[in-house]
Amino acid sequence: MGISGGKDSAALALYLNKKYPSIDFQYYFCDTGKELKETYQLIHNLESILGKPILKLENPELENTGDKPFDFYYKSFRGYLPSPQARWCTALMKLKPFEKFVNGEPVISYVGIRGDEDREGYISREANIQSIFPFRKNIWSNDVMLKFFNPENRDRVADLYQRQFKGASLDTAVSILDEYISLDHNNRAETEKILKNKASNSLNLGISAFNHVVFDFLKSTQYPLALEDTYELLENEDILVREDIFKILRESGAGVPEYYEKIEFEVDGQKGEYARSRSGCYFCFFQQKIEWVWLYEQHPTLFKEAMKYENADELFTWVPNESLEELIQPERIKEIKLGHIQRSNKAKSKSSPYLLDILEGTEREGCNTCFL
Repeated sequence: MGISGGKDSAALALYLNKKYPSIDFQYYFCDTGKELKETYQLIHNLESILGKPILKLENPELENTGDKPFDFYYKSFRGYLPSPQARWCTALMKLKPFEKFVNGEPVISYVGIRGDEDREGYISREANIQSIFPFRKNIWSNDVMLKFFNPENRDRVADLYQRQFKGASLDTAVSILDEYISLDHNNRAETEKILKNKASNSLNLGISAFNHVVFDFLKSTQYPLALEDTYELLENEDILVREDIFKILRESGAGVPEYYEKIEFEVDGQKGEYARSRSGCYFCFFQQKIEWVWLYEQHPTLFKEAMKYENADELFTWVPNESLEELIQPERIKEIKLGHIQRSNKAKSKSSPYLLDILEGTEREGCNTCFL
């Protein structure tokens, strides 16, 4: 179980440790060397509560270099900053150390994506690593669902359904199985949409029953769970959302990292609130502009450190088409804050009153590997 220092992975560790004490989890943390101090504090708190160390993983390439992980790779890429199109930071500082650590052994990787999120994340695709999502209604990954609902496996799955479903439920389950699915790799989004609908409709017939069918199906594959006779999470029907996450952190004593706590600001007589929406490097390129303003005003030293990595002449900037020096000009900060207030008010009137919901949805998606 990867611990990022963020709310979701921390809550997942606490939740599973309490609910499934018989499972011997190995906790790990991939340190970039550029985290906020609250991240390290949360990891320390978790170690005390879980009663186990959280293993610190680093890429062996860094041995004897004296560099922090991010700085090492930043130099290797000659100042080319990571971006949504080139996430070398995630690949080299998160996934690679983990894959090197497991060294080809069959592994179940537990991922803290919540039941109120509609995404899977940037996870390892190595055949020996199987991802499970305990907070969701559907604990299975997209790649498992693709195999399970592949028309080539239709007869095998239909036979397995008979062990769990009877009568009308069985007829419905088979009809869902027979619904059309495109396996066109050029239309991945459409395929994933169909998979999601098939899985959701199947789960509505019974979460535990569907889980047992998928688990039995995995016996005919090379997935790590094929090696297990039983699996405790098959009976789990919990679906946890954001409110549950904060409740777990507070009630456990681990605490909520301070950077999630909203801070008021005022501009042109209008009041707004800002905070950091996720964990990860303090200069993460997935940050929204209001979060860069938060960093500038709440952690000015770290903001100045982030500025040092930019090379505006080469267009190597954290924010597309805008340097941090430009972003912190008084008029630009005012513009960003007013825009954030406007989006926040609009989002509050339509959906959730929670600042974190607004922050996560206003500009762009983040990278789950770092932020969970």
